[in-house]
Amino acid sequence: QVQLVESGGGLVQAGGSLRLSCEYFERSFRNYAVGWFRQAPGKEREFVAVISGAGGIKQYSDSATGRFAVSRDNAKNTAYLQMNSLKPEDTAVYYCAVHLLLTTYAHHYDYWGQGTQVTVSS
Repeated sequence: QVQLVESGGGLVQAGGSLRLSCEYFERSFRNYAVGWFRQAPGKEREFVAVISGAGGIKQYSDSATGRFAVSRDNAKNTAYLQMNSLKPEDTAVYYCAVHLLLTTYAHHYDYWGQGTQVTVSS
């Protein structure tokens, strides 16, 4: 049963922007933290950003700080990752995941989306 669905990935030139969406299909996920992770070919999955259930707490990786912004709209059961000033090194499959508590560790997360590809050309 699908719990999370990401969308919004695509091909963009360096310096451009994309907004990823993560729709969650369990009402209880409104109370869960939503984390964003990415995985580039040949690399491990890495933390990008996380937002608490109510949206009041947000954390970012060093590479995302100042360029990316995480948000959520629980009325729409959707979280967002706004990515600006994209760089070729941001190219990866981006995943959203949920966990009851706010955490930056991928292995803590219980449910994952299928991922959406982001490709940034130079």
